[in-house]
Amino acid sequence: MKRIYPIIYFIACLLFIPIVPALAISQKIIQAKAAIVTDSSGTIIYGKFPNSKLAPASTVKLVTAMVVIDNLYPWTTVIISENAAKVHSIQPRLHPDDEMTVSDLLHVALMKSVNSAAVALAEATTGSEQSFVTLMNLKAKEIGVKNTLFSNASGLPTKGRQYTTANDLTLILKKALTYPLIREILKKKEYLIKTSAGREIFLENSDNLLWQIDNVIGGKTGYTGTARNCFVCAIDTEKGPLYTAVLGARLRSSLWSSTILLEEIGKNSDAVFFPVKPLSLALTLPDGV
Repeated sequence: MKRIYPIIYFIACLLFIPIVPALAISQKIIQAKAAIVTDSSGTIIYGKFPNSKLAPASTVKLVTAMVVIDNLYPWTTVIISENAAKVHSIQPRLHPDDEMTVSDLLHVALMKSVNSAAVALAEATTGSEQSFVTLMNLKAKEIGVKNTLFSNASGLPTKGRQYTTANDLTLILKKALTYPLIREILKKKEYLIKTSAGREIFLENSDNLLWQIDNVIGGKTGYTGTARNCFVCAIDTEKGPLYTAVLGARLRSSLWSSTILLEEIGKNSDAVFFPVKPLSLALTLPDGV
């Protein structure tokens, strides 16, 4: 009978995986509500609540950009409406009746997360932000994400339900990077826009990793009081591209340190066993947790 116990223990180890505790990665090492790193096939190398439904903040603008490019030429001129101009947003402010190209507005939306630019693009595409959101959710289905729902084009808090997951975000970014214009914009550190009225708008990318490491393919930041700090990123490595996402970080600076740590985990995945299974349970967290 005694010989049965080692066999049972071995089978249990195979079934439940979290072995090699000295090399296992703790949930607490990434200071955020959720985080993930995947390889180019979508395989999860490490996940902390990767399927938790959380507020996406401005990471939604990746889908906004894809839908716009699907429907408008980059050189199309857009006149900023009063409705778009008054949307709560960071600098640079857009003014009513400003005339800008679709390409320039995409730079403003993706590099600086200006909400007015996202709304202006939505209105130019379908006439209203509400009807544009329908196309965003259809795009999400096309990409194959199953735990994502959009309620607006900017990522601002809304009365409607709006959520995504760390896992879904990596799939969204992977698809967005197949659009040459989006890929080009996300890689830029700086950009200068001149409106038809002669106003100059200088942009500096909110992705600080572009200044810290050279192998960033592209990433998108986000922040609201509900979502906290968010960041989804693609990084080029010798093993191929890695896709990371960090959602719900208290500090902006932890986005960069967490992403670099996730990159290191991804690059060294052959040497480490990660407790992915216990961290992959779907979980919806309330705001502020």
